[in-house]
Amino acid sequence: MTGSLTVRAVLRHLRHHPGQLLLAVLGVAMGVAVVVALDLAIQSSRAAFVASSKVVAGRATHTIRGGPAGLPEALFRTLRVDLGIRASAPVVEGRLTSDQVPGTSLRILGVDPFSERAVRPSLGGSIAAGGVTELLAEPGSVFLSASLAEQSSLTVGDTLTLRAGGFVQKTLVAGLVEPDDALAREGASDLVLTDVSTAQLLLDRVGALSRIDLVLDGDGNGDDQGGGGEARTLAEIRRVLPVGAVVEPAGTRTQTMVQMTRAFDLNLTALSLLAMVFGMFLIYNTMTFSVVQRRELFGALRALGVTGRQIMRVVVLEAVVLALVGSAIGLVAGVFLGRGLVSLVVQTINDLYFSLSVSGLQVSTATLAKGAALGVGATVLASIPASLEAATAPPRRTLRRSFAEESARRLVPRAAGWGVVLFLVGLGLLFIRSSSLGLAFGGLFGVVLGMALTVPLVTSWFARAAAAPLGRAGGLLAAMAARGVRDSMSRTAPALTALVVAVSVTVGLGTMISSFRATVVDWLDHTLQADVYVSLPSTVSSRADGTIARAILDRLDSVDGWRDRSTYRGREFTLPDRILRMIALDLAPDGMGSFRFVDGDWRDVMARFRAGDGLIVSEPYAFRHGVEPGDLLELPGDEGPVGIPVLGVFFDYGSDQGVVILPRSLYDRHWSDDGITSLGYFVSPGTPPSELVDRMYAAAAAGLPPGSVAEDALIIRSNQDLRQGSLEIFDRTFAITGVLRSIAFVVAFIGVLSALMALQLERARELAVLRANGLTPGQVWKLVTAQTGFMGLLAGLLAVPSGLVLALVMILVVNKRSFGWTLHLELGWPLLVQAVGLSLLGALMAGVIPSWRMSRTPPARALRGE
Repeated sequence: MTGSLTVRAVLRHLRHHPGQLLLAVLGVAMGVAVVVALDLAIQSSRAAFVASSKVVAGRATHTIRGGPAGLPEALFRTLRVDLGIRASAPVVEGRLTSDQVPGTSLRILGVDPFSERAVRPSLGGSIAAGGVTELLAEPGSVFLSASLAEQSSLTVGDTLTLRAGGFVQKTLVAGLVEPDDALAREGASDLVLTDVSTAQLLLDRVGALSRIDLVLDGDGNGDDQGGGGEARTLAEIRRVLPVGAVVEPAGTRTQTMVQMTRAFDLNLTALSLLAMVFGMFLIYNTMTFSVVQRRELFGALRALGVTGRQIMRVVVLEAVVLALVGSAIGLVAGVFLGRGLVSLVVQTINDLYFSLSVSGLQVSTATLAKGAALGVGATVLASIPASLEAATAPPRRTLRRSFAEESARRLVPRAAGWGVVLFLVGLGLLFIRSSSLGLAFGGLFGVVLGMALTVPLVTSWFARAAAAPLGRAGGLLAAMAARGVRDSMSRTAPALTALVVAVSVTVGLGTMISSFRATVVDWLDHTLQADVYVSLPSTVSSRADGTIARAILDRLDSVDGWRDRSTYRGREFTLPDRILRMIALDLAPDGMGSFRFVDGDWRDVMARFRAGDGLIVSEPYAFRHGVEPGDLLELPGDEGPVGIPVLGVFFDYGSDQGVVILPRSLYDRHWSDDGITSLGYFVSPGTPPSELVDRMYAAAAAGLPPGSVAEDALIIRSNQDLRQGSLEIFDRTFAITGVLRSIAFVVAFIGVLSALMALQLERARELAVLRANGLTPGQVWKLVTAQTGFMGLLAGLLAVPSGLVLALVMILVVNKRSFGWTLHLELGWPLLVQAVGLSLLGALMAGVIPSWRMSRTPPARALRGE
């Protein structure tokens, strides 16, 4: 009987406060949506890369990779004929672009059609179905994946133009690749399949293979001797490998490249969890206010015989229902939001790490279950304090409003004490010398929660100190507004805490991004010394790649208007534990000041670098691999490992994986590679950079067949254009962070709006008493507006120092442990002013509806609680 009575009383209260209930459900839904959306985006991008790798690996159990120059073609004959390894297939692989598929990096896979069925049956079968003769009979023939053909509106018999080495090369679409299973179709979405010789011509690798894939099992090799037979086969293979070549299990490179994005994924996940933290504050606010609003109801129920346990059960059940509804809405919203976020995640990966094509969002049941569990768990956890208060308070004291304030006043200093402890623990975790991101984020959350718990006490101090000055400046109503904040801590403390945390995180993220951008701008100003830069369209936006054709280089050098140049050769090597990015530089004297070093005199380091005494490494590389000046760094040379001394560590913000740079003379000594990836030209006096750009474009196309060179097949930019393009990449990289920051603030704003509206509506009787004593409707407006404005302004002011502390933590600790960059703090005063303004505006908006409602409600009705 009492249980039924309690449930009916609770349902009646919820029906009378639909707006407050709706805002709470919306807050939970948005918190869940952000976590689910980001997780789906990350998982979809990772699954697409793994699917792509599996398609090109097929059934291969092992892969043979060569050094920088690749593998000689003769090795494939040795393996297949001399060693009898029939399940083997040569591969020439690379990335190209095409105007017919804008915004997509195409993966060229050169194969031997007769060897494919044993290694890649999904692709080999497609070639057989389309006809091997079509692929081999016509030079320059390619097969496209069905999805790529649909995307580019190409059919069999059409021409596909590809940009390679500064030239536009035409190929014939001879057939379509249509794998049978969904995973293979997803992985082949960006695939251009051709024969080995055509791929070698397109990628300028004549006579060389990228790798040879092997299937070393009983079925593939006619060897049923199990692991012993495989071991003997591997030993025989290693005996015939050229210097610099290795045989490794299939998938090693895939796992290494997935690991490259681990810190990026973890940072995004941490940001998404902040939205859930704000959602917890929202639920805590909602449940606390719900209990405070019903203190008389619960007191009456307790007096009628309802037990504390029954009250607690009903409050928790209410939170569970709220969580289930909000989580359900959040899961649906998360899927839709994920479709937008996946493009931002993929764009960032393409800008910073490697080329990736994702055809759509993959919805994972595990991710949805995790989102639902987080939503329900966080909501129930946040409701526990309120349910305990409702269940343990004695009935007589519960009926008194003063009891809630007495409890709040006792709790405020205790919370502040625990906040100081949490803050110090968080700082302790941050000061531990470790590369652990888990410790860094644990310390960050400790600092955030610690500062949040001190907000009520600081608010009480400010309100007490401000009452007299505000009274002198604004009269009695202004003083009442300040005193009302201090005297209603049970209601004001949760709302203010949520608002301070939300705004401080916004300030912290904004300051971190602006500091990073200012650091990058300063770095670009020092790094970009040349006047005009030449490169190929890149498959990874943050760096130049590919090889500029020699004919193009000769034409560029023949142009008048330049006095000196620097050359750049970028190479990537797959090592057992990482992808090594190496650059060979032939620097012009005017470009020697491009580098700034962590320690030491740059002139001395660069003089030794120019003399060929050693190499330099970027700060992220030194951080990740523990490298210091004076160490001997081992690199994979053409004739075997090469040990080269490290001369210095330089600041670099182009890659969080790091880079190794050595002088071109040293590179030519150990690697047989005369290619050039990009150039930097210094203009002659009196020659505008834009004029040299036009001359070079004209020279590149001179004397060649029409259409063989296109402007967008070669990128020639002035210093300022390259600088602007680099900043655009930076802004794209942080676009997803900005979106998450905005979403997190919206989640928190909804919570604050809900809490402040409930706070003001709960004061209905208090305002009614003032109305009965002569307060006019206009004065009610002023009082409510003054109080909410004071709270918003105070929250904004408290959020500024808290946000700066968070910015310092993210810049000096989290960023350093995640990526290894040294950033310089840049205080953006407009951002700080904007944050205070948003806090003030949010609080004022929260007071609009209660002000309007209280000013129009007759005092007698308000006193009766109608």
